[in-house]
Amino acid sequence: MTLDPVHFDGIAQLARRIDHGADERDRREFAETVWESFLDPLRDDGRTILEPVGERSRRLVDCEAVALREREFPTQHGLDAGTINPTTFKNGLVIDIAQAAMSTTPSELDLHRSRTTVMTVHSNDETMTVDEEWGKFDAGYSRSRAVKIPPLPRFAEGVVHALALYLAESKHALAHAEDVSDLLVLDGPLYPRGLLRWADQHPDLADFLLEDPRPTTVLENYVRLVESFVDRGVPLVGFVKNPATRVVTRTLKGKTDVDVSVPWADDTALFTQLLERGEFVEDVEGTRWERYTDALTYTNWFRSRGGVDRPLSAEGDALGVERRLDREQYEVTFFVVYDPREDLLFRIEAPYAFTRDPDTRERLTMQLLQDVAIAHGPPAIVEKADELARISAPEKQSLRETLETQFDTSRKRTYDDHRWADEY
Repeated sequence: MTLDPVHFDGIAQLARRIDHGADERDRREFAETVWESFLDPLRDDGRTILEPVGERSRRLVDCEAVALREREFPTQHGLDAGTINPTTFKNGLVIDIAQAAMSTTPSELDLHRSRTTVMTVHSNDETMTVDEEWGKFDAGYSRSRAVKIPPLPRFAEGVVHALALYLAESKHALAHAEDVSDLLVLDGPLYPRGLLRWADQHPDLADFLLEDPRPTTVLENYVRLVESFVDRGVPLVGFVKNPATRVVTRTLKGKTDVDVSVPWADDTALFTQLLERGEFVEDVEGTRWERYTDALTYTNWFRSRGGVDRPLSAEGDALGVERRLDREQYEVTFFVVYDPREDLLFRIEAPYAFTRDPDTRERLTMQLLQDVAIAHGPPAIVEKADELARISAPEKQSLRETLETQFDTSRKRTYDDHRWADEY
């Protein structure tokens, strides 16, 4: 059933009751103030949590011109992991399954065939056991492992999902690190951001990080991955499709000694306003903003030591993981690129070990800009990895039915499962 016109108009009229504060011009002026006065560097309680690598700048590049330039890296590899999403069964088990895959351009069929599959299992029944040894399947091209999660009833679904995803991804990356000769692009952040965020969410999860070796082992995989690539001089980056960091906005909101209005929900909204080009034009309804769509715009690289990036900073503890290189080499650096054609902002992360070199920094920048310009979004190598690792909706359903048979139980269903059955 659709809304009747009178109902639609009634809902739309609610917008008239809302005074949304500063207008578009004021917000853009606020953004310019932040850029000019607070990001070179950004400090919080005396700590530098964000600073430019090199000169602070905003630049643009013509979409067509950058798409046609010579490639900086002759070959690329992409990495992604997909899951079936946490599933709760009537016998108390909570399970998620993740599979990781690596793509390459030019294609290599044997590499594309390989998978790393992880099943994470949670149960409040302490007598439940799991054989956690790694096994091989598909004629040795792929391997798998089941992992038992200790009782954490309040966070069971989030924990089984995160550990399955990050363990599969990191182990697959390590297993095939030597196959990458020019550039590796992770689909997502450089380090397991979801896992690192646990320490800030709830004391139970913070205790889990300290007491259980699995999260630390997963983070160690990413640390060893960075070290492997640094040792070989092969760059790796993380391409974040939906950046949701709040380091800048949260820090600015906490500054009681300065008069700065912070109207943005997160850093993505701020950087979008800083990078969006256009002009105010007059039309029949008044003044409106008209966006230019001919060029990609982007920032310089920044070193980030705030929020979930702090554990891997020079002053962070990396959850106790040993770091073999100088600590600053592991620090997260990033730049953001705005694609006006789709009105989307992306964040590209890389270890400081690579971006401290101006030539490597520029090559990475131009390669990722070219990828975005050609794809009108995430690089094709990332989308290729996503296709390899993705578990489709019918496949998820079949896997869940197989698990129901294996465990002689059925999935715990809710009314929403029944109502939206066609979407599962």
